[in-house]
This record gives sequence, C-alpha cells and structure tokens, in this order.
Amino acid sequence: MRPPAFWLNPPQAPGWQARLLSPLGRLYAHATARRLARGRAGALRGSVPVVCIGNLSAGGTGKTPTAMALAMRLARPDRTVHIVSRGHGGRLGREGPVRVDPGRHAAADVGDEPLLLAEFAPVWVAKDRAAGLRAAQADGAGLVLLDDGFQNPAIAADLSLVVVDAHVGFGNGRCIPAGPLREPVAIGLERAGMVLTIGDEAAQARFDDRWRDAVASLPRLRGRLAPLETGMSWRGLRVVAFAGIGRPEKFFATLRGLGANILSAQALDDHQPLTESLMARLEAEAKLRRAQLVTTEKDAVRLPQAFRRRVLTLPVRLEVDDWAPFDTALATAIGKRAPTSG
Repeated sequence: MRPPAFWLNPPQAPGWQARLLSPLGRLYAHATARRLARGRAGALRGSVPVVCIGNLSAGGTGKTPTAMALAMRLARPDRTVHIVSRGHGGRLGREGPVRVDPGRHAAADVGDEPLLLAEFAPVWVAKDRAAGLRAAQADGAGLVLLDDGFQNPAIAADLSLVVVDAHVGFGNGRCIPAGPLREPVAIGLERAGMVLTIGDEAAQARFDDRWRDAVASLPRLRGRLAPLETGMSWRGLRVVAFAGIGRPEKFFATLRGLGANILSAQALDDHQPLTESLMARLEAEAKLRRAQLVTTEKDAVRLPQAFRRRVLTLPVRLEVDDWAPFDTALATAIGKRAPTSG
C-alpha cells in the first residue's frame, strides 16, 4: 500500500482528511507508547553491539540501502556483521529464527528485503527479535544490525539510527491513519541516537525548511541514493518501468536522470507479489512498445523465475557525505558497554 497523498501535506496545512482522522491518530500514538513502555523493562541487551536502523514513518524511507551500506562499512576481518529482520511478507521466522539462504529461500519464504540484504551479510528473520539476536550471537556475530526495529522494544540497541526520506520528511506530522507517523516526532526522536536524511540537495533543503528544529538536538547524517555503476548505458533506452517500493516515483526519477526513455511507469504497492499474470501483462506491454522491462533490486528478488533474465535491474547505493559523526557515535556507544552474558 502506498501512502495517501494527504499524509504528505505540510504540517502547517493539514487537509480535512487529516483533521478528521486525527483522533484515531492520537489513539494509535498512545497504543504505540504503551506497547513500548511495557516491553522496555524486559529488553534484551546483547552480548555484542546492536545498531538499530528504523524510522518514524510508515513506508519506504531508505532503510534497506542504509542496512546495505552499514553492513559493508562495519564488517572487519575480526568482526562479522549480522542482520536481524522480521522478514515482512515471508512465511518463515514465526516459529523461530531462520538464517536466510539466497540459494534455497524465496521472497515468499523470508521477505524481499532480507533476501536482498543476505547478499551483503548473514541475515536472520525472526518474529521474535530477541530470539533473532540470540541466534546471530550464537552464530558468531560480532555486531548486529536490527532492521526496522525502532518501534520494537524487545532489544536494547546501543545506537538507534532514524532514517528519513528528506523529500517528504515527517509528512504532515500526524500519526496513522491521519498521517504517516508510527509515533509523534518529538517522542520518537527522544529514543534516537542519530538521524540520517536521504535525498538530493533540493530535498535536503526542503527538509531543513520544515524539520531542522525538530532534529536539531541529534547528530545528523546526510546522504543520497545513487545508481550503482555497472557499465550499463541507460541513455535513450526505451523502458517499461515498474516498482513496488515505498515511493516508486523515486525509482522512476532515477531512471529519467540516467537518460532512460520511460514509456510506461507502473507504481505497484510496496512488497506487492509479482505474479505470473502480472508479469505477463507487463511483458506484453513492453513488447507492444518495443521496450525493455526494468525494476528495482528489491522487486527483482520477487520476480518469478521465468522472468529473472528478461527484466533489467537498476541497483542503487547509499552515499553519505560524511560518516564521521556515525563512527564517533558508535565508538562512544561501544565504549559505554558493560560486559554481559547475552
């Protein structure tokens, strides 16, 4: 499901839908706060450092590219980085932690994001995040990235990184269903150790105009998603593009920026199953237009096997202006750790 347009209205000008739904949003925020308070007392403190990657908003903000970047940055010869995920959309991990095997598992088993992340680090899917952390530690993890765990109180993270799409910021500043937020900005940021805003210069300026004061008390990273250089020339290529991510228009804009000629842009729901019938329809349209099918890395792992070689993938990677604030914050967090038994 893609966020409704009124969620993205400026906070200063909420539409009638947001005003009408605001009482329900306050109830949602209250329920989140109660759940977090109940679970915090029993949170597991891992025997290894834990970095939580999360957000305050529903929908895609760039957590998966952030997890990729951190998995590569934090791995060392003497330290293996593992990732713990709930495996959204997968059937495994409910009865106990499962280590993702890209050679054996499909997106329907473990979810599309864990399957993609498993190319960068060992990944565990577990509905019970604490059990996932224990499994990672037992398997030799020297540091654990907790994917999308900011509103999960089961684990006490050493450092929590809140990821924000700089273009939309925190939307209209209201909680679900009146807005995109899982919890109010001020309350959520009290638990954060750092904010990462992802977007180009214009998006970063837009975020600053609306939300600079809200994040002023926290260290901040600025980054952007950039196409991975693969030697592929996109200029002038006729394409039918499709994407089932939080904001498909970001993917389409990237393709246009590379010079691709987008004849059709199909925005699908986030995590939407790519069925044989859907892919047959998209392929028929591409053939009719004499175009090439193109999608994102996250969508590509959900493709039916028969279409894997018939669809091009445009990979993107997170580029951060300056990692120093993160390195300092993590070193400080690790330095404060007391010995634990895990």
